[in-house]
Amino acid sequence: MYRLLKLKRLYSFNSQVVTTPYFSQPVKHSCSFCNHSFLTKHSNDFNGSENALFMRFQSTNTHTAIQNAAKVKKKKTKRSKKKYAELVEVTETSSNQTKASVSRLKPNDLSQLVEQPDINLGQLYNLKKPSTTSIESPMNFMHTNALCSAISSDSGIASYQTDELHSDYETVSMVKEFNILESSKYEMLKNPELLEEALDDTIDETELKCKIIEDIDTSILEHPELEGQESSLEIEEINYDESSIETMSTIMPLAKNEEKENRSKKTAAKKPTFKTNIKPHQREAMAKVKLNELEKSAKEECLFRNLQSYLEVNCGFLNRAYFSLLYYHSRSKHSRIAVPTNEIVLFNTVLLGFAKKGNISKMEELYKILQKDNIFPNPQTFAAFFECISRLPASSENKELLKNYVNEMNHKEFSFRDIIQRSTFVSDQKDMVLKAIRRVDPKFRLSKPDIPDTCYSCSLLNELNLNKDKTFRSPAEDLLGKSELQRLAKKQLDIELNNYIHVKTIEKRKEPNETILQYREKLEAVQKGWQKTILEAFHKKVKILRAQHSQTFRNINVYPYLKVLDPQDYVEILMMEIRKLAEGSETYSPTTGHLYRDLGNQVRRRYEIKYKKTTGILEKVEKMYADYCNWYLDPKDCTNTREKWQHLIYGNPVDVMCMLIIEEKHWTPAVLTAVGKFLYSVIMKDIKIDVNLTKCNSKTENLLPAFYTLYRSHGRFFKEEIKPHPILGRLYRGAAQETLVFDVTTVPMVCPPVPWISINNGGYLVAKADLIRLTSASTQQWQVLKKTPQQQLYPSFDSLNQLGTIPWTVNEKVLDVIIEVFNSGGSNRLDIPEPPSSCPAPRKVTPEMSKAEKYQVFREKMFLRRHKADMYSLWCDALYRLSLANHFRKQIFWLPHNMDFRGRVYPCAPHLNHLGSDMARSLLCFAKGEPLGPKGLDWLKIHLVNLTGLKKRDPIDERLQYAEILMPEIIDSAENPLTGRMWWASSEEPWQTLACCVAIVEASKSENPENYICHFPVHQDGSCNGLQHYAALGRDKAGAESVNVTPAVRPQDVYSCVAALVERERSNDAAKGVKVAQVLEGYVLRKVIKQTVMTTVYGVTRFGGRLQIARQLKDMESFPREYIWQGSSYLVGKTFDSLQEMFTSTKEIQDWFTECARLISLVCGQNVEWVTPLGLPIVQPYSRPNKKLVKNAFPPNFIHSLDSSHMMLTSIFCERAGITFVSVHDCFWTHPSTVDIMNKGRQ
Repeated sequence: MYRLLKLKRLYSFNSQVVTTPYFSQPVKHSCSFCNHSFLTKHSNDFNGSENALFMRFQSTNTHTAIQNAAKVKKKKTKRSKKKYAELVEVTETSSNQTKASVSRLKPNDLSQLVEQPDINLGQLYNLKKPSTTSIESPMNFMHTNALCSAISSDSGIASYQTDELHSDYETVSMVKEFNILESSKYEMLKNPELLEEALDDTIDETELKCKIIEDIDTSILEHPELEGQESSLEIEEINYDESSIETMSTIMPLAKNEEKENRSKKTAAKKPTFKTNIKPHQREAMAKVKLNELEKSAKEECLFRNLQSYLEVNCGFLNRAYFSLLYYHSRSKHSRIAVPTNEIVLFNTVLLGFAKKGNISKMEELYKILQKDNIFPNPQTFAAFFECISRLPASSENKELLKNYVNEMNHKEFSFRDIIQRSTFVSDQKDMVLKAIRRVDPKFRLSKPDIPDTCYSCSLLNELNLNKDKTFRSPAEDLLGKSELQRLAKKQLDIELNNYIHVKTIEKRKEPNETILQYREKLEAVQKGWQKTILEAFHKKVKILRAQHSQTFRNINVYPYLKVLDPQDYVEILMMEIRKLAEGSETYSPTTGHLYRDLGNQVRRRYEIKYKKTTGILEKVEKMYADYCNWYLDPKDCTNTREKWQHLIYGNPVDVMCMLIIEEKHWTPAVLTAVGKFLYSVIMKDIKIDVNLTKCNSKTENLLPAFYTLYRSHGRFFKEEIKPHPILGRLYRGAAQETLVFDVTTVPMVCPPVPWISINNGGYLVAKADLIRLTSASTQQWQVLKKTPQQQLYPSFDSLNQLGTIPWTVNEKVLDVIIEVFNSGGSNRLDIPEPPSSCPAPRKVTPEMSKAEKYQVFREKMFLRRHKADMYSLWCDALYRLSLANHFRKQIFWLPHNMDFRGRVYPCAPHLNHLGSDMARSLLCFAKGEPLGPKGLDWLKIHLVNLTGLKKRDPIDERLQYAEILMPEIIDSAENPLTGRMWWASSEEPWQTLACCVAIVEASKSENPENYICHFPVHQDGSCNGLQHYAALGRDKAGAESVNVTPAVRPQDVYSCVAALVERERSNDAAKGVKVAQVLEGYVLRKVIKQTVMTTVYGVTRFGGRLQIARQLKDMESFPREYIWQGSSYLVGKTFDSLQEMFTSTKEIQDWFTECARLISLVCGQNVEWVTPLGLPIVQPYSRPNKKLVKNAFPPNFIHSLDSSHMMLTSIFCERAGITFVSVHDCFWTHPSTVDIMNKGRQ
């Protein structure tokens, strides 16, 4: 009994992780002998039972920003010592000793005694009885309980309900039964036997539920997966504004005297509004409540997703899937993790497996469970039964069974049309279902599904909805024939089915000598041995894993995921992983967690392709894509690619339509990690390398693990990484392999991409490309996108599709020059990376050196080590880009696109695309050329002058005149790029300048320049930078003029304007004798402050701006090195001050955005969300929000979304106008002959 009374807290599932409240409100007791009244406080010994009466309920809102408060440290306060008096409580049958707290009389108490002399000291406290008062609160992240006890003396049931305090939340109610024989809580406390019985019941129930949750948490795949639900245990403090918290529902004393009571009655007509401050411990408790709720929600979602994927891969082991489903369904009844509302999806997965086998008895058992537990079936459920009955032999018994399920279907108010149109069919499932339906209704006929509305719901695009006469114009018109495109489509499909593509490297190497040939021979022999070792180890480990789970096969485990592919597929995956690790960087490698997930994802991708093969989906996609390719080259209907793809899909029978829009097989990060970890155990434990392998005359074999783990610091943490044995790295380097291996999703396509029509379908033919680039932890935006009407996302889809339809080719002349410079050792002047071997060696430490000199040598050594790692990274990036460009030489390719969370658009292929550095942009040009026309050559020359950065503020006519002056240099640059005067190398964008020089010379030499077919893209600023958006938002006329928002005869250049202001201030300071200002004379150039000005509106800090300016000053060979840091610090301050002077409203708007983000995330406890002008919903995906991050991130993210919306609008209008358009965020590209048309759409 003493143990139970000393229990501090009872973990019931409705109050878990909620801090036990400290009940400081006094409770009145009366002596049964003398009727003397006294007050006592609740003892902490009974907090466990009190928790059952005062439980907190909260909303199921899964926003994560509230978690910050969970680590608020409670301030330690010294409690005042209480004094107690011992009392004797005497009844007719017994007497008990007790004690009461002693309180001092206050002046108000004395006035009460004077006014009412008949009362005694005990009766005085009857006037201070506590009650519950409700006061309004906008705090929407916690519900408190209004205690509504109605204790029945007959049944002994106490009912407690939670009132809804905010309209956004659903009413939460809970009825808890206590078997209490007495009619009051106090009576239970007076009878130890009753209390002990109640506590025992509570403990038994708690232990049972805790055991269930423990099983879930300890299962190999069922961890809470908080990192995948935008919740985190690494939580920072949240600061709440006092003004934001107006009221709460709390227990507070009523008026302490009659005067206050009378005054409150007089003002009863006025609804009082109370202000209250949340104390630190209250804020901590509130945050813990919310965190507990987030954990529960994450576990529910994680369990459902894990179980769904587990049942899908278990369809080859139907008994295992059957018992697992029943096991988890039974556990959910007793677990605090609620039964998912879509649990019928899990049952349907198993039902479809039994239907394929014709096992009707198991299906009937599952249907009885559905009826017993009130789980409502859907059309897919009845489709499974119809399929199963069709696979059974025809008999009167089966016919009667079919009629029973038809009657059940009618009872659930479903029709045969619902079964066909609202179910998903693969393989021959639809034929089987139709066969069963026609046994009952021979006249039933299939009807084509309704084609969804293809028009825009965005008001900005109403003009395009009204004008649908213009059909799509093919960007590849007359570029290639239909048979050629069909051949390319088949080639692309083969590449995606192989998962990898081998590309010959452009690195200049000597002819293979005897040493290289020996290394290659040894490497080939080692790889053959590894393949055999991997296969044997894989079989062995899978058998062990199966034996371990034979007794507990109902639990989710990794075993079925290792049987979805052939063993040889796992061997190929591991061999590719070994090569990737062996050829990796010496100073960097991904963490083991990242490697596990990536390897597991490779298994998932192969499984998805295999699934599409076996179910016939791949065949249907291939056939429909052939029809799309024919339309793409010769479009006769539809205004864009999305409309055509929708017509093709919904023009097919229902079963084909369902197969083509089926969702991907989703495995949670927990599953991917488990699969990858298992496979990596083979690499780490079974792959060996002979350390004497590289020795020429060694006859002994010394096998050691080929890979080992180490821990590297990542900020404040150390994370595990995997490194290859040095001998293994030496073996691969010595073999000097001639090919590079790329994942299929990292290279361009050789046929047009599949148009985006939903958030799951688009991009590659069978490989998976995500619509939005998000981490596995950022799931909230996906949830918002799924709830968004499909029509609202059409503008975003169409922009991605338009950019993806443009065919590209490689600029071979520029590529040859770049490869020559690259293989000649690179060039810092031309921004071609030098090989890491050119990094100078550090000085050696000698005994004669002093301690300071040795320390300086150590610093130099560390700097050179980092510098060499950076050089290697840049060199590899250039090698990959140039090798891919050389691989696609003389080929036509396409670039599928996707977005980041803000809506900014990127090509899916990261290496070979038109985004990136000057060198990357110069490599590509349009595959389909257009005649220059009357103004085309002029636009080429204007573009060349723009690339030099010399005439930014001059009008168009002056730029043309300057281009004519430069013609001798242009011709020399094009004809002798490396042996001439190399004028092009002095440009701001040298490689693009060289490419433009070549285009101008070729056009000028043609007989008729107007008819010259030009493939070179001309660039136009879509928006200078974020300053344009801020100027428009703030109606800042002066700022708008400086960034060309308003029309003007002479174009403005904001970077030159800022540079002029900075130079003015520098001159003034130099005249005053400021040394750093004097040193900077002649160095305040446009390019020095350009990046800082550009990124200021995107949240760059003074520290970041200083680094940007320091990098520019460092590139100037004549600038004194000792003044780089001091000069950059001086210039960044002047740059910020000049921007503040030019743009008066920009800073105010930024501050307002920042304050909005602070209130939304830190006070309201929500993630910052908004919708772009084109209807794309955006959620900031920060899973560990902190005050500084959220405040700084929202303004630039919002401006980026506006910038992206402007680009998308231009893209859609250009497609409707029938011109070529691509973009690099705020830089728009088109043919020289269509610049005027694009500018009209841009404005």
